Amino acid sequence: MINRTLVRKAGIVAITMLSAAGAGTTGAPTRSQSQESAKNGVVMVEERYFCNVKALNTDERKRHEELTRKLLAKHREVVETEKGYEFQYAPEDVSVAEVAAWVEAESKCCPFFDFHIDLEKQGRLVCLRLTGGPNIKTFIRSEFELK
Repeated sequence: MINRTLVRKAGIVAITMLSAAGAGTTGAPTRSQSQESAKNGVVMVEERYFCNVKALNTDERKRHEELTRKLLAKHREVVETEKGYEFQYAPEDVSVAEVAAWVEAESKCCPFFDFHIDLEKQGRLVCLRLTGGPNIKTFIRSEFELK
């Protein structure tokens, strides 16, 4: 189970996610640390993952949100891998260029992800694999609403 703490300050949200097993441990960020992160325009998640909410300007954010909605809606399959998740697309639904544009923007606000783009099955499958450090799978499941 995951507990979420939200701190809103000047239109910026700091999110701290603590697993029930890890709640109250000394490694967890304190409320003041989350507030300090909020002041700096950073979202803190899982102690280690910082999303810079100010990394994209208004137009970039709008385009990124459009691409995010499309990528979430159009995936053929989501495959759990050892180190993360792979989102698979038909190239007629989502192009390599669209995936690359999403990765370019996402890497600005969430640089903790490792991004892998593959074109497989003789061009009939576009794959986006997200990996990263410890607990990245928990973060991906939460952010991308995976079951």
